[in-house]
Amino acid sequence: MQGFLQNVIDALSLGSIYALVALGIGLLFGILRLINFAQGDYITIGCYALIVPSTDVTARMLIGAWSWPLLIPAICLIVIVAALLTDALIFRPLRRASSPTLMIASFAVSYIIQNGILMIYGSRPKAVNLWSELNTQIQIGGLRLPLLQIVTIVVTLALMTALTLFLKQTRLGMQMRASAEDFRMAQYLGVRGNVVIGLAFAISGMLAAVVSFLYLTQSGSLSHVMGVPLALYAFVAVVIGGMGSLVGSVAGGFLVGIIVTFLQAYLPQDLRGFRDAFAFGVVILMLLLRPAGLIQNKNAIERV
Repeated sequence: MQGFLQNVIDALSLGSIYALVALGIGLLFGILRLINFAQGDYITIGCYALIVPSTDVTARMLIGAWSWPLLIPAICLIVIVAALLTDALIFRPLRRASSPTLMIASFAVSYIIQNGILMIYGSRPKAVNLWSELNTQIQIGGLRLPLLQIVTIVVTLALMTALTLFLKQTRLGMQMRASAEDFRMAQYLGVRGNVVIGLAFAISGMLAAVVSFLYLTQSGSLSHVMGVPLALYAFVAVVIGGMGSLVGSVAGGFLVGIIVTFLQAYLPQDLRGFRDAFAFGVVILMLLLRPAGLIQNKNAIERV
């Protein structure tokens, strides 16, 4: 029983990471109909922003000079600015382009960011020791859980609650919801499209920055493509959750985390190397049974 509960906590922790990334992708898709694969590279930017340019195997951390109350807002600001710049330079001129064109543009942005990081930092992976105290284990009943897992789950729930309140209780949030329902009609009613889209990019950048802290603390190493797998799994989460549904994106993220974790735990030893193949097989089966996703979005179905 304890082993099962441990796997549940592991699944919720991993699902929290996927849910935050999926939320950033789903938010942009809901408003702009943009599947932004560069969301993973925003996470990479947040991770590399924590270090000074260096070709050493062990990275020189800014955290050694900055306290966390200054470090966290600074990194969030860097990633938000990066997200806004990609919107202003790439996606804004393509506002009237089709969804496939926007998706291809996001691939281009992703490759530009990856190669920019290569030019500055080099290709060698770097070891990073960020908040190692979060990897200590705490005793809860008969379970010994890493503190980082609990922090990840709590931070994810807090961010989701804050975003829900923002979307439902603030004027800008209601404008974002109206734009997601019908962007053109929202513009006719006085909603400033560029402001709403820019805000969506800023929120997606902030979510990516938070993921960069959590993911780097867990992995302990830097790579110029470290955010790509997260974006891939998050995209799968958005699809199985329901394109255009933020609740579906979150549910899909947790579901992908559960599938991956339990397959890793319960597959025979010889088959664990094929975990991802089995995971995507389960996803395909789910889509065959429910093509519109877990939470159907009527407005999105019409345009996908």
